[in-house]
Amino acid sequence: MLARIKDLAEALKPRLIEIRRHIHSHPELSGQEYETAAYVAGVLSSCGIVVQKAIGKTGVIGELVGRTDDRLVAIRTDMDALPITERTKLEFASCQAGIMHACGHDVHTTVGLGTAMVLSQLGEVLPGNIRFLFQPAEEIAQGAGWMVEDGAMNDVSAIFSLHVFPSIPAGSVGIRYGALTAAADDLEIIIMGESGHGARPHEAIDAIWIASQVITTLQQAISRTQNPLRPMVLTIGQISGGRAPNVIADQVKLSGTVRSLHPETHANLPDWIEKIVGNICQTYGASYQMNYRRGVPSVQNDLALTQLLEASAKEAWGSDRVQILPEPSLGAEDFSVYLQKAPGTMFRLGVGFREKQNYPLHHPQFEVDESAIVTGVVTLAYAIYQYWQKPG
Repeated sequence: MLARIKDLAEALKPRLIEIRRHIHSHPELSGQEYETAAYVAGVLSSCGIVVQKAIGKTGVIGELVGRTDDRLVAIRTDMDALPITERTKLEFASCQAGIMHACGHDVHTTVGLGTAMVLSQLGEVLPGNIRFLFQPAEEIAQGAGWMVEDGAMNDVSAIFSLHVFPSIPAGSVGIRYGALTAAADDLEIIIMGESGHGARPHEAIDAIWIASQVITTLQQAISRTQNPLRPMVLTIGQISGGRAPNVIADQVKLSGTVRSLHPETHANLPDWIEKIVGNICQTYGASYQMNYRRGVPSVQNDLALTQLLEASAKEAWGSDRVQILPEPSLGAEDFSVYLQKAPGTMFRLGVGFREKQNYPLHHPQFEVDESAIVTGVVTLAYAIYQYWQKPG
């Protein structure tokens, strides 16, 4: 079966590259993937796959019905692009000013379509049911929730996904056991003091100075009050406040992101942050408001499914092309929302060039080695096939 999957994927390679370049040239922002969704639906329909549109607002679902096994496996890929001006000089570079597929979602969508195209040709030997999820709005960490709300995970037994990784060469994949990505939350702190003349600070309550104490203390407290074996990152990325150079600010707003891996750390973060902010403000006579918004949880790869994925990848490509990743990423991924409904696993698809510079994700010159598309299709398709060979 592996040889057949490889042959089918290789035969589809020119078409898959054509699909990827079309999607790359026509990127759409989160929640606006109307043309991409229509294109995806058209490709799925041409393969005889039952299609549902407008799932999760602009998402698409494709269904393949198996023969003997009632278990339903899902494959999730995302479709949205980023508000970045492309500087790759590719012939198929973005046609949309200020929008670019700088995170590889064009590759993800293509791999999802390629996997559907391959598996649709295995109908007579495909035991179980497969649901292909083409998700919008991953970059704003909302699309997965929209899809789940619309029933995308109903009756799903397991779910698989992938994400491109430029630091891994094309032709290889990265497997990660346990935590793959971090939980990501949004933080807003408003410091409220009292305005005054810049020459008489003792008559005022300087919100800018107090905000600086909050930022510094939070960063220092991480190293002295948090378990260093349970990493977390708190970044204040935006500060706004003040009215004039010679007027002491009465209000400052701090906005940032908080990343963590361990569930207990994640649960305790709001209280820990608020205690520090409250103590500083009380000491200097200020008041505050804190808004802490839970984002997406950490992606925790299921042990059994990750073992199956590793074994399938090694059989397909050999052990030397399968990397076991020793560390998680503190980036976020809303694939974790699906994992609250069913076990799943996500792997890293190597897209790096061996003989030219590889720019990181979200860079305006980010490119991929397109040979990776077949690697992704074969890895996913064979892992799904192998899933059915295990007893339920």
